[in-house]
Amino acid sequence: MTNRLDTWAMRQAMTNYNLHGYTVFKEVLDRELIQDARNHVDWLLHKNPDTRPEQLHHFLMQDDPFWVRLVSDDRLLDIAEKFIGPNIALFASHYIAKAPLDGQAVLWHQDGTYWPLKPMEVVTFWLSIDNSDRENGCMRVIPNTQATRLFSEDELQQKDDGKNVLGSGIDPALLDVPKAVDVVLKAGDVSVHHPNLIHGSHANTSARWRRGLTIRYIPVTTRIITKELHPSAFVLRGQAVPNLNLYNPWPKYVAGKHMRFKGTEEWNVRCAQVNAANAGFITGSK
Repeated sequence: MTNRLDTWAMRQAMTNYNLHGYTVFKEVLDRELIQDARNHVDWLLHKNPDTRPEQLHHFLMQDDPFWVRLVSDDRLLDIAEKFIGPNIALFASHYIAKAPLDGQAVLWHQDGTYWPLKPMEVVTFWLSIDNSDRENGCMRVIPNTQATRLFSEDELQQKDDGKNVLGSGIDPALLDVPKAVDVVLKAGDVSVHHPNLIHGSHANTSARWRRGLTIRYIPVTTRIITKELHPSAFVLRGQAVPNLNLYNPWPKYVAGKHMRFKGTEEWNVRCAQVNAANAGFITGSK
């Protein structure tokens, strides 16, 4: 439960993850970048006025420089490397932003149920953009469920009532719900959880926002099983491997088209370097 990657702290974090299926790192990102992320949510909602704030999905990030800049932050990747190794790609990312008094619940589920990955080697980061607690709908987990088999989508209860984010979930009668715990985070904290961990969240009944960004990191050896280029597939660190996945180029910042953020000139230089290094794996179609 720390932001330091010294040996003892990481050993403790990995112990928590292996035992309980999740762990927490405190104060990972600075206030300035977190404020940029809040501004980014506002910018996305302005550009997508018919989209609920819980539904700012991965397909919006293909040509979004700030989004890729955020998920490729070295402070996040340094932690991800401890879980999945040095060659890191992004599978998906999704803002689940719960508006005051209106934010939807997330039914009990396992992330891996919904994902076309083989093998299921993936780790989810949940970046807290606001302080997240029980009142505004923080994530809740049922510890020690990471060894539970993945439910198939056919086994889920369909509940597309407009009051929850996913429209489906695991029947609570099959779960030991009283053992659930709240994952309370401050803005800038990160929780990390296993794809089989059973988790969900309540609706936001408070007068405060609860914005969070999910980030799904995979080792480059995990295959994304899609017919088309996955819109959020990016090589973030290291080198891709041949004959497996194709990736999107890192998007350069264009004034007037994208949200402005600190360091856009340096970002464009970095994009060129990363795209050149992975040129053999980057394409616009699959």
